[in-house]
Amino acid sequence: MNKFISCQLVFCFVLTLGTGINTRSQDYKASDTSFSLLHGESWWGGPVNKGDKMPIGNQSFSFDLYGNNDGNQSVPLLLSNKGRYIWSDYPFRFSFRNDSIIIDNTIGIVKVGQKGSTLKEAYLDASRQFFPPSGIWPDSLLVTAPQYNLWIELMYNPNQKDVLDYARQVLSNGLPAGVLMIDDNWSNYYGHFNFNKEKFSDPKSLIDQLHGMGFKVMLWICPFISSDSEPFRELSSRKLLLLDNEGIKNANWQDISKPLLIQWWNGYSTCLDLTNPEAGKWLQDKLDFLQKEYGVDGFKLDAGDMEYYASSNLVSYKSVTPNDHCGLWGKIGLHYSLNEYRAAWKMGGQPLVQRLRDKEHTWDDLNKLIPNTIAQQLSGYTFTCPDMIGGGEYTTFLPGHTIDQKLVVRSAQCSALMPMMQFSAAPWRVLDSAHLSATKRAVEIRLQHLPYIMQVLRQSARSGEPVLRPMEYDFPNQGYENIHDQFMLGEKLMVAPVVSSSDNRQVQFPLGKWKYDNNIITGPVIKSYTVPLEELLIFERVR
Repeated sequence: MNKFISCQLVFCFVLTLGTGINTRSQDYKASDTSFSLLHGESWWGGPVNKGDKMPIGNQSFSFDLYGNNDGNQSVPLLLSNKGRYIWSDYPFRFSFRNDSIIIDNTIGIVKVGQKGSTLKEAYLDASRQFFPPSGIWPDSLLVTAPQYNLWIELMYNPNQKDVLDYARQVLSNGLPAGVLMIDDNWSNYYGHFNFNKEKFSDPKSLIDQLHGMGFKVMLWICPFISSDSEPFRELSSRKLLLLDNEGIKNANWQDISKPLLIQWWNGYSTCLDLTNPEAGKWLQDKLDFLQKEYGVDGFKLDAGDMEYYASSNLVSYKSVTPNDHCGLWGKIGLHYSLNEYRAAWKMGGQPLVQRLRDKEHTWDDLNKLIPNTIAQQLSGYTFTCPDMIGGGEYTTFLPGHTIDQKLVVRSAQCSALMPMMQFSAAPWRVLDSAHLSATKRAVEIRLQHLPYIMQVLRQSARSGEPVLRPMEYDFPNQGYENIHDQFMLGEKLMVAPVVSSSDNRQVQFPLGKWKYDNNIITGPVIKSYTVPLEELLIFERVR
């Protein structure tokens, strides 16, 4: 790999005094990058998949952002509930220990700033400077109806008959048409951006039928190219693949030609070199063909994880970090209003859909949905999607595994007032009539609140403010920083899903008046509720 040369760490301290911002910078040696936590200070940021460990305070914690997105999005950003923030354009390692934060393994300038004394003030100032909102939306159907991912039902065998059958079952079971995602193995091999005609005899007709039923269609894609294939030979001859230095350190791109073979979850493949603009153009031409030829509406862009770009043998057209390779994969989605990512680096404020990584079909993993979505939102990602309802880890839905029907219902309720909700395991297959009814009720609740969800998303797309917030964001320094099982949707609604096997839960009400079921609750107070299967606790803030 062409090494990205580290430079001396520079701290830029941004001090806010009244309405003006004074900036001063100072060089620090690597051994001098520790600073003390403030009293009661808690931090969010870095890897989204560690959101359930956040906020981080006095406990020991360490994470190196270089070449590691932990299977989900990651950002070079840390935010404090005392108004402080840390940002770099490049990855760094951060550690919490002995009441201090230590920043090391740096590459470029690290900026430490302060704006006010709250999480909200820190976030908005960081957003304004480092990932301002574009104001652009992805396709709104991703929000206005549930999404349907065919992965768990069809796995590696998507085909024309079963795709159409799934769509018909959605409608016949009383669910609304939405975005339908055809997942892995719809083509002959990776890099063959056309339908496998043995599985899809007439893909144009299929997509026309799906459009007629009210669906839009996304296809799963990845940056990998199967070796010994026609696209491989073309791309190799044009040097549009990542190259292998065969152990020769400091080898120049101009002097080598062997493509790098990369191991990923589907075996060994070569990979597009998106640091070369010609590789990006080649891919976009293929995706544009699918849209023009068949009417495909968009793409699920998977497998851009940094770990696949971390080989010491990797040589690319331009020398960048593994994180930047991931970021370049993210930029492809900006060309398509229907998109979805699981792995991402930076890209906050952009019209890209960011989904949580696949979760197990367990209550423990259901408990991660809220804090991990909060971590996404505090990373600047407006258009977030929780994991597939009931869990997206397909192995937990294979024959021989027990389906916890209540877990599916509570998962649907947890997703209902998030920016998006996505099915994969067909609820009509895995649920009895009572649990299916409760799951459909969760969709109805979402549709009832859809005008407000859309209003908050419109505001967020303009302002960059999170759609879904931790309690600490709107009610700072009142002891709510460690609440993981309730959240604010905008400023008006407080949502408290059931995320355990028990139907009983407590809700913490901040100062003010809250309306529920025609009753007014005056906070601050903690109240206990027994929540029926079909019910989702939603409290309206009364001004």
